[in-house]
Amino acid sequence: MSGIELDDFGSLVERPDARARRDSQERWSSLVRPAAGLGKAAEIADWLAAVQGVVPARPITSPRVLLFAADHGVAELDVSARPAGTAGALVRGVLDGTAPVSVIARQLGGVPVEVVDMALDCDPAELPAEVTAYRVRRGSGRIDVEDALTREEAEEAFRHGMAIADRHADAGTDLVLLGDLSVGGTTAAGVLIAALCGTDASVVTGRGSGVDDLGWMRKCAAIRDALRRARPVLGDQIALLAAVGGADYAAMTGFLLQAAVRKMPVVLDGVVGAACALVGQRVAFRAPDWWLAAHATGEPGQAKALDRVSLDPLFDHGLHLGGGVGSLLALPLVQSAAALSAELPREETPKEPEEQKEEEEDVTA
Repeated sequence: MSGIELDDFGSLVERPDARARRDSQERWSSLVRPAAGLGKAAEIADWLAAVQGVVPARPITSPRVLLFAADHGVAELDVSARPAGTAGALVRGVLDGTAPVSVIARQLGGVPVEVVDMALDCDPAELPAEVTAYRVRRGSGRIDVEDALTREEAEEAFRHGMAIADRHADAGTDLVLLGDLSVGGTTAAGVLIAALCGTDASVVTGRGSGVDDLGWMRKCAAIRDALRRARPVLGDQIALLAAVGGADYAAMTGFLLQAAVRKMPVVLDGVVGAACALVGQRVAFRAPDWWLAAHATGEPGQAKALDRVSLDPLFDHGLHLGGGVGSLLALPLVQSAAALSAELPREETPKEPEEQKEEEEDVTA
């Protein structure tokens, strides 16, 4: 397999339509008073107009939740409130409809939820074939002392992510609600964010799945040790994802970049998505223009990454679940923004007194 030419993304990823964004912004003056009265909803509509290249924005009719799943070897250090190697249980919760994201998807009219096993630490026979079709390996290396993946595995996962983006774009998906299902995943996110932002481990280490103080200290130490392994490969994003990321990270980064190439908008969920967005920005600086950040999770690493890629969360409801819950909860807001843009009637512009007087004279005459 030939190496991936990441430099190609720099020219393949275009900016969203700036003229459509301006037209959408100007159009509000004839729809609502004051023109800025709809706040964030109007901003989202302007973004939709730009990524769709049309004013008013088209309705979102074919959204899909996409969850990349993996187990991370670093979870062996008790850096998660969940036992190492148990991400498969999270996946089964989604598949049997009992996970929070599944409940919300039903409430919103049956939004499809797709799970992609990239590196779960379980027998693939335990899961449907369509879930395990893209699996690269079983689990990943312990990133504080060894690489998460080989370079070949990282490239394979990255290509899988690209292929999934192409599949959804070809199928007409008009908004992807991205998320992850992992154990140990927020530790890998902390390493990537600290390395790419040039910060210390303590600055990016959060509570993740809800670890106590001792768990936080173990997590911080693991991120610190993994950072020593990350810094020498900062100039090579595939090597970085192989060293301290994982198959889910490589696939999600490939997906985000190819989605931007295909002009398919994506809503990010939590700190894992933010870390992949940060890697993606290093590859193609225009790519973040095609993404929205759903919500603030309270993870310091997420705030750091989103600030670096210039994305502001749409809301902060104290959500810390992950699993695509935040990105899915953003869907009604995005859909409402598109509906407001398309369906609000134009207001009549008040006439100046002189114009009114002239019309009255014409009628009298």
